[in-house]
Amino acid sequence: MNRRPVGALPTGLLVLGAIYCLLPVSWVLISASKSPGELFTLGTLTPGSGLLENVRELNAYRDGVFWRWMLNSVVYAGGGALLSTLVSAVSGFALAKYRFPGRNLIFNVLIGGILVPSVVLAVPQYLLFSKIGMADTYWAVLLPQILHPYSIYLARVYASAAVPDSLLEAGRIDGASEGRLLGRVALPLMVPGMVTIFLFQFVAIWNNFLLPFLMLGDDGKFPLAVGLYSLLAAGANQPSLYNLIITGALLSIIPLIALFLTMQRYWRTDLSGGALKG
Repeated sequence: MNRRPVGALPTGLLVLGAIYCLLPVSWVLISASKSPGELFTLGTLTPGSGLLENVRELNAYRDGVFWRWMLNSVVYAGGGALLSTLVSAVSGFALAKYRFPGRNLIFNVLIGGILVPSVVLAVPQYLLFSKIGMADTYWAVLLPQILHPYSIYLARVYASAAVPDSLLEAGRIDGASEGRLLGRVALPLMVPGMVTIFLFQFVAIWNNFLLPFLMLGDDGKFPLAVGLYSLLAAGANQPSLYNLIITGALLSIIPLIALFLTMQRYWRTDLSGGALKG
């Protein structure tokens, strides 16, 4: 078969986009390798010789508080993304496959919720959690992340395309309950969409700064974003902390890269793969 020639312009745009995305990561990697004396003396893209020393100093800083922040981020992002994915999948399936009064109204409200910036909701959420005494707790960061309108919207669109009505009807004829249809038929078919929702939510929560910044006062509960910001604020009086901040930023992207490399195999093109008939 004859292959169509690849256009130079689209290829060039893709290359420029890749450079644009990878350049900041490259800068962080190179800067993290510099010692405090090299950080402001060597060239921007000149590697240094202090990466291991920077990691050791970061590990020793305040008895390893960085790893506590890392663990907190894993709890917030992993727990929040998992709960949000389950809620979104069930809600999206219900909106796609069931007819009930107010269905369209609920969906329209969700669409409207997508248009509301999370920054607008951060202060009201803090006031509500403070009123019930849950501010400065792990739940104050986890709970607001569970219900995400855009994830429900994605789940509804994916369920509409991936779960055939005929398959559900066949399961009902065989005597399967609605819960069994959801768990044994619908959710296996929705796995690629659920993985997408999980990854989107994990990255969003991992990088979220404003909500934990407002909710938390105890730095032992900080996620990485807020913890590194506190280091940056302290670095104004202690320039030696800049190396720790850059090294911490480098280490903070490793779990995201590992997650994408691990979970990309779950993206399947076969929408009916893995389904079990109720």
